[in-house]
Amino acid sequence: MIELLIITALVIWSTIFVFKKVFPKSAYTVFMKLSQLCQAQGWTKLAKWLQPAMVAGCGGGCGCSTDSAPSKKIEIQAVKWK
Repeated sequence: MIELLIITALVIWSTIFVFKKVFPKSAYTVFMKLSQLCQAQGWTKLAKWLQPAMVAGCGGGCGCSTDSAPSKKIEIQAVKWK
């Protein structure tokens, strides 16, 4: 029984993860509507948890969201031989 619950939870989590990666715009609208529905019911913590993060930059689902750290440019220095 416990194995069935664990496998079910893993399959649901994997499905949601793949849905977010393959269809980022559709996932954004689905989670936004779910968040608004929960907010209307008065479930504010669940609504805040379901609310999708705003994307910055291209917004094409390339993984450049607002929670990622900005990349640092590494300056390449010339090698000095003696």
